Amino acid sequence: MMNDDLLKKIEERFPDFSKSQKLIASFILQHYEKAAYMTALKLGNAVGVSESTVVRFAIELGYEGYPQLQRSLQSHIKNKLTSLQRMDVTRSRIGGDDPLAGVLNQDINKIRRTLETVDRESFDNAVATIVAAKRIYIQGAMSSGLLAGFMHYYLRLIFDKVTLVGAVGTAELYQQMIHIGEGDLLIAMSFPRYASSTIEACRFAHEMGAQIIAITDGESSPLTEFAHTSLFAASDMVSFVDSLVAPMSLINALIATVSTANRCRVEQTFGKLEQLWDRNEVYKKDV
Repeated sequence: MMNDDLLKKIEERFPDFSKSQKLIASFILQHYEKAAYMTALKLGNAVGVSESTVVRFAIELGYEGYPQLQRSLQSHIKNKLTSLQRMDVTRSRIGGDDPLAGVLNQDINKIRRTLETVDRESFDNAVATIVAAKRIYIQGAMSSGLLAGFMHYYLRLIFDKVTLVGAVGTAELYQQMIHIGEGDLLIAMSFPRYASSTIEACRFAHEMGAQIIAITDGESSPLTEFAHTSLFAASDMVSFVDSLVAPMSLINALIATVSTANRCRVEQTFGKLEQLWDRNEVYKKDV
């Protein structure tokens, strides 16, 4: 079932629902951004029906169970919620008793989910593609720009030609990527809400014959249309903040594996850097 059709299907079938099902349907239609993160028990309590009634409602809609309905709702809203709506959802998810534990435990779960679901063959292909590339371009916009900057910082210590493409307008994007072509690589990263500039960077790189690695959240991401290799990491929202701990861990793993494949070169680079850092007192010495 397509995510975009879920709310429409509930509306169309609403007249045929039982009284209890109508209560569930009404809540989902009016508060789908909250329902997406409620357990079956919590949703049932919110509308005054049993947990089993909520589960049967999901099955009635064609899902195997409530978790499948919940994931469909989550996918539906990922790219639609405004920052204010995100803050409202967060308050209901982590509560007010211990937000520190609530947020950190959610982040732990996202890293665990990414480890369990990441495609190892795709990961190995990504490493091989990075090592073999003539030139590497890295692009991410909005919060994903932090991920792009982090990856650029370390890859340029391993390779000579690594370019960080800024989150700019279309004209400037073309100027920064004008020399990209066959043998080159674009590493693009974006998570809901997907940045238009990153999608355009992928489209342009694809037209120019470059390889593309997409670091994103799933098959439904618009980046996968252009990517030769896609790596998926669990992402979510915490208030108006995008939780990117899982993508960051995935990027860390890529950098570590690529550096191992270029061990001699990395050791030479950091040998020189340590001398320069020591000579210029870049880091505070022990006292």
